[in-house]
Amino acid sequence: MPKLTLDHLDAHGKTVLVRVDYNVPLEGGRVGDDTRIAASLPTLRHLIAQGARLVLVSHLGRPKGKPEAKYSLRPVAERLERLLGRPVAFCPEAVGPRARAAAQALEPGGVLLLENVRFYPGEERNDPAFAQELAAGADLYVSDAFGTAHRAHASTAGVAGLFPQAAAGFLMAKELEFLGQALHSTLSPYVAVLGGAKVGDKIGVIRALLQRTDALLVGGAMAYTFLKAQGHAIGKSLLDEPHLALAGELLNEAERRGKRLLLPSDHRVAAAPSADAQAEVCGAEIPPDRMGLDIGPETERRFCVEIATARLVVWNGPLGMFELPAFAQGTRAIARALADCGGITVVGGGDTVAAVNRAGVAGRITHLSTGGGASLEFLEGRALPGIEVLTEEKQPD
Repeated sequence: MPKLTLDHLDAHGKTVLVRVDYNVPLEGGRVGDDTRIAASLPTLRHLIAQGARLVLVSHLGRPKGKPEAKYSLRPVAERLERLLGRPVAFCPEAVGPRARAAAQALEPGGVLLLENVRFYPGEERNDPAFAQELAAGADLYVSDAFGTAHRAHASTAGVAGLFPQAAAGFLMAKELEFLGQALHSTLSPYVAVLGGAKVGDKIGVIRALLQRTDALLVGGAMAYTFLKAQGHAIGKSLLDEPHLALAGELLNEAERRGKRLLLPSDHRVAAAPSADAQAEVCGAEIPPDRMGLDIGPETERRFCVEIATARLVVWNGPLGMFELPAFAQGTRAIARALADCGGITVVGGGDTVAAVNRAGVAGRITHLSTGGGASLEFLEGRALPGIEVLTEEKQPD
């Protein structure tokens, strides 16, 4: 069922608990990349315009249930204030008397960011008592944190059921719209591009995509396990040995289904990954003293031809070690191919979104998903706890 969205939520004069995803990189005590903060602004501005009082909840990093200064959200509050162009109060606690007093002090249109909810063990345990404390004093709940929707935590799942209405923010709604298309689309050609390191991380999504797509293009370090399963020499390339047999099974499954699972036919290689490594191009067989670090020029062309005519493309995972300039070409070529294809393009995963940004084509991608693990689980067709708990939108009679 479609979920209740902000367009159908009356927040006038009410206190709204908003779960945002401000799990952003900090560098020297400052926000290094504010993409996720900026992505929340449409939801916040909509609620502010209604005169709502906003209490924002987020996590940052993995502090293991206790306060750690390096994971404080205080720098995030400062960056949010600049982006929002209005004061943002910060409370150094997420629950308790100080947090309640800070929320009660808000004027209509006021914004408060609470401290990192993962400073409390009750968050990741989805402790009902902790959820009750978070909900105290708020009238409505809005989730705009798709990237955490696959976690059954107190602030993403437990708290939602304590409110009469729990709505999807604009960012969450956009994620559900475009990933929903990828999950249920009948568009053809439908092409999926998968990269990343390990086959084991993407077993479920590979199986799901084999049922829906016309072509599955596999690159990144994950490809070498598939190539090894086919009997190719992969040199010193990364091998996900525990899943080698499974890679062979997936290749057979693709053949049985009549689906095209395309693997690299050439590679950019080096003796080892390093900033000063020079890329060498080799064919299908990688020499014993070399490791594959990027797809090769021929593979680029083959993959780009598949993408060029696609009506829907889903991409998760870089095609090589794009952090190193010598091995960024393949990923950059795929990013440009998506931008040029003219179909609906959905890109998910932090590294993949970063690669699209580096390629300078982010503005030409239909949807950049803020969820890595969440987007993969969604594409598998799995129910995400942080979405399941949201209020269903009433359908017209």
